[in-house]
Amino acid sequence: MIKFSLTNKTIKFSGKTLYRIKAEISFGKIQEGDLGGFIEKENNLSQEGDAWVYRDAKVYGDAKVSGNAKVSGSAEVSGKAKVFGNAKVSQNAWIYGSAKVSGNAKVSGSAKVFENAWVSGNAWVSGNAWVHGDAEVSGSAEVSGSAEVSGKAKVSNFKLINIIGLKWNITISDYHIQIGSELHKIKEWEKFSDKKIAQIADEVLSWWKIYEDIILTIASRKLRRLDFVND
Repeated sequence: MIKFSLTNKTIKFSGKTLYRIKAEISFGKIQEGDLGGFIEKENNLSQEGDAWVYRDAKVYGDAKVSGNAKVSGSAEVSGKAKVFGNAKVSQNAWIYGSAKVSGNAKVSGSAKVFENAWVSGNAWVSGNAWVHGDAEVSGSAEVSGSAEVSGKAKVSNFKLINIIGLKWNITISDYHIQIGSELHKIKEWEKFSDKKIAQIADEVLSWWKIYEDIILTIASRKLRRLDFVND
């Protein structure tokens, strides 16, 4: 027996025709006959488990929502992205590219998870945060505000530290510091010469001389705390 079907109610979105879904049986908190959000094709939503697309949420392209995952609000899942497990994507969040959201992870606000990024465990990405590249956010990590986690950065056990309002935004994850678009390991920032810092951007060296001790102290304490937990 199928869990849902496509209705005749359609919308045009990003050049695609999306269909509102309708529950054909009762499952989880969904009752038979309930209308859901919009998907492009049946493969976008699993016919198994309690996975569901709500309200004005949209899933299209080769994206897939499965397991007990929930996509709600005006959230979007597109490209080859996958949302599974007990994950929740809500509000205006957008998951795309080949990104994955799994476990009990939550992505909300206007957050974006894209490229090959993976958000898992009990992690929560919210606000205007971006997680992209090959970055991983897992465990009980929280990424919020205007934080950006990119490259191969990993955030797992503790809340991401985001410092804004300076000339360059600063993001400190478990093992990395990102200043502007420059992402390097904490240990690498500690060893950078003045010449290396000066090559990053105009006027960055004088700025770095002012804030270096503060940034590295915060990052080092975070790193020591993480190493203590992992011992």
